[in-house]
Amino acid sequence: MEHIVFLTGRLAQPNLERVLAGMAPAPFTWEVREIGLQVAGLMTADMIRRRIATAPNADRILVPGRCRGDLTALSAHYGVPVERGPEELKDIPRHFNRAPGTSPLDEYDIEIFAEIVDAPRLGLPAILARAASLAADGANVIDLGCLPATPFPHLEAAVAALKAAGYRVSVDSQDADELLRGGQAGADYLLSLTLDTLWIADEVAATPVLIPREPGDEASLHAAVEAMRRRGRPFLADAILDPIPFGLLGSLCRYQRLRERYPDVAIMMGVGNVTELTEADTSGINAVLFGIAAELRVGAVLTTQVSKHARRAVREADVARRVMYQARETGSLPKGMTDALMTVHGKYPFPDTPEEIAETARSVRDPSFRVQISQRGLHIYNRDGHHVDTDPFALFPRLGVDADGGHAFYLGVELARAEVAWSLGKRYSQDQPLDWGCAAERRADDRLQQCAPGTTRAARSSPGAARADVVTEQR
Repeated sequence: MEHIVFLTGRLAQPNLERVLAGMAPAPFTWEVREIGLQVAGLMTADMIRRRIATAPNADRILVPGRCRGDLTALSAHYGVPVERGPEELKDIPRHFNRAPGTSPLDEYDIEIFAEIVDAPRLGLPAILARAASLAADGANVIDLGCLPATPFPHLEAAVAALKAAGYRVSVDSQDADELLRGGQAGADYLLSLTLDTLWIADEVAATPVLIPREPGDEASLHAAVEAMRRRGRPFLADAILDPIPFGLLGSLCRYQRLRERYPDVAIMMGVGNVTELTEADTSGINAVLFGIAAELRVGAVLTTQVSKHARRAVREADVARRVMYQARETGSLPKGMTDALMTVHGKYPFPDTPEEIAETARSVRDPSFRVQISQRGLHIYNRDGHHVDTDPFALFPRLGVDADGGHAFYLGVELARAEVAWSLGKRYSQDQPLDWGCAAERRADDRLQQCAPGTTRAARSSPGAARADVVTEQR
């Protein structure tokens, strides 16, 4: 049986031992080694090498998830694999219970068409900048959205510029002349042709997306599909997704009938009518719609980022298509793969109980403040006391930092983060930004870079002044 040595600090050691003991029967034997450090989160690879002279008798060494430094070099030094564990020790059971062979979510079979809806009003530099942003978020095809009664004199130039930059391009218009111009300029796809405009497909090499004459006119869509199949040309068919409450369910049924009638036809689904026209967080909407798309084996999804609440729609779509592909291919529920679509709430928001936090607080012997949350509220403690409340303003008068502006600012930031996390049910870790999944940019954190412990408190000239340091990592 594998033997794992867990390295930790003094404050975390009792909780770590309890967590490991609670895993019985564990699939490994274990040993906890405290390396003479109070706060495990400040551990570094260099520190480990200095304090542990010889390789532990182990098959593997697990260090705290926030440990900085080059663990590859440390592994070579000891001749034993040294790995980072989860950032929170309470996540260790889930860390070891991960299903073997879990995909890193690098596979998908739905292409994302991301529309630049106001392309006629943008110059070429702005179109290229928008395309670069959409592609970075996961778009496979850049869709140039034409506008009714709005001239697009630089349509050909826009297609050429995007193609020269390496993008696949679609032109989206209700005007037959614009579709023809886009196809002649080298667009890869044309959105959208009806039974009456299939002649455009005979004039250009672009792959057409077929739609019904009217959203509910399934017969005309089927006729267009049959006509393109006779031509032997590739195409996509779109049954048109209607918004809530104007026929969403009925339109989903149309997609199902389309798939049943044509099992091998490539289908496109435009989701903007739901994500843009429903004032709700789009991460959940995209998760459900891409789940439906995965069941229907939809080949492409057209999405937009027009409404301010839908400004992360492409990134959400990219995550959702990967999750739903993995769920379908493995025959599993879309759970435990990533938390990127859980933007508001956390799955395990309160890893520590009030009693566990109180026990840790009793062992603290220094003036540095620690901030944690539990179901009971916000906890802040140091050697001088342990305070709990749901209101940061109620906590501040008890901390004794009135005369220390820098320190008060730091604690204000941390308590504000803690309050938001406690209110929403999100995970909170001191000195770490809250994780909003794919709804916000995640700050890059290079664990190979050393980060020395520090304090926000300015040095005091008066030797008798109250001292209230914080345990933090200066960046």
